[in-house]
Amino acid sequence: MDAAERSAPVSRLGRSSHTAFIEDRTLYVWGGYQVAGGEEMMLPSDEIWLCDLDSGTWEWKKITGDAPPAGFCGSHVNGALYVFAGCEPVGYTNEMFSVDLTEQSYSWKKVTDTKGTTPSPRNKHSCWVHRDRLIFFGGYGCKTIGEVRNASTANFVVEDMSWTTIGNALLRCWGWNNEVSVFDTLTATWSTPETQGSAPDPRGCHASALLGNKGYISGGVEKTELDMFCLDLKTWTWTQFDVSPSCAPLGRSMFTMTPTSDHTLFVYGGLSTDGKTLNDAWQFNTQTREWNKMVNPHKDKPRVCHTACLGSDDDDVVVFGGSSEMRFLMDSVVILRAPSDNHCRDVFVFQTQPHSLFRMCEDFIGRNSELFGKQLNCLPSKVHKKINKRVAFFSNTKPVLTA
Repeated sequence: MDAAERSAPVSRLGRSSHTAFIEDRTLYVWGGYQVAGGEEMMLPSDEIWLCDLDSGTWEWKKITGDAPPAGFCGSHVNGALYVFAGCEPVGYTNEMFSVDLTEQSYSWKKVTDTKGTTPSPRNKHSCWVHRDRLIFFGGYGCKTIGEVRNASTANFVVEDMSWTTIGNALLRCWGWNNEVSVFDTLTATWSTPETQGSAPDPRGCHASALLGNKGYISGGVEKTELDMFCLDLKTWTWTQFDVSPSCAPLGRSMFTMTPTSDHTLFVYGGLSTDGKTLNDAWQFNTQTREWNKMVNPHKDKPRVCHTACLGSDDDDVVVFGGSSEMRFLMDSVVILRAPSDNHCRDVFVFQTQPHSLFRMCEDFIGRNSELFGKQLNCLPSKVHKKINKRVAFFSNTKPVLTA
C-alpha cells in the first residue's frame, strides 16, 4: 500500500453521526459523514474502523457484499452489526443490512424475507438492544397519505408534504414520530407493541439508553430543560420523570446518554435549543430521579453528533468523533445547517468511578516506562503485552492502518 492509499482512509477517520460500540476492548466505528470541498458527504459504508483502546492504534477494514446505501442507526447484537433505515442521496429508506463481525472477513448482507410490517422510511431515530431484539424509537421520515390517516395524531406530526411516487401513491407526508418498532433478530420478525402511559412527544435526534429491562429517551425536542422518559420493555408502559426545571440540564439534541451503572445515565454534549454546541456532563439517577452536574476534565472538547460508549474498565465512558462546532445559516425564512469542517477524530474518556489498583498501576507504568527499563521484560507475557499497549497509548501513537 503506497503513501496515497494509506493517507486516504486516515483522512476519513474524523466524522459525525456515526455508529460506534465497544467489544473486547476494541472500539468499532462505522458510517457517518464529514465535509469535503464545502459539502457534506456520507462516508463509505464498505469500511469499518477498529481502535485498540489499550494502545490507541487504529485498524481499517474493508466490508464486502451488498453495502447499505445509507445509515444512521446501527446496533451491535450477538457479534453482528445491524443498520436500519437512514437518509440516502435519493431519499429516505427503511431497508435493513447486517454484517457478522465474528468472521475473519466482513461482508454486508441485506436482511430480506422478514415477517411482519416493516416501519416506514426514517432517519434520526434510536435503538435499544434487548434480548436479541432491536427496539427502535422515533425519528423523522415519510409516510403515504394512507399511512398518515391510519396513524394517531399523537404518534406522527406532519411537518411537510410533497408529491412523489411510492407505489401507486402520489402524496407523501414528512414528519416526526414516537413509534416503537421491534425487530427480532432470531426470527427476522417485525412487530409493533401497543404501549401505555405518557409517551414522549414525536421527536428525533434524541438520546436513548438501556438499563436492565427499561429503555430511556431524552431530548430531541424544543424544550428549555432536558426531559426524561422510561419505557418498561416487559409491560410496554411509558413513564415520564418529573424533575424540577431548576435542577435539569438545558434542553438539547444530537447528544449522548450512556448507562454507567444499574441506575445511572451519563449525558454529554449536544446542541442546545439556541444553537450552541455544548460541553457539559451530567449524571441522572433513575432511582432518586435527580440530575447531578459532573466535574468535566474535557471542557475544551464541546461535541455534537458524537458517540459515547461504556468502556470495559470501571464504568469509563469512551467518546469519539462528532463536531466541535455546528454552524447555521439564517435568514428571515429558514434556518439551515452550514457545512462545517470541524469533525473530530480523537478518543477521550470520562472516568465516572475510581479505577482499580491494577488499572492505576498499568497507567502509571505506561506513562513512566523509562523508570522500569529491563524490569518490564520479567513480567508474564500477557501482562507485558498489555503494558506495551499502554506505553504506546501514552506515547500518542498516531492512527495506524492494517490492510
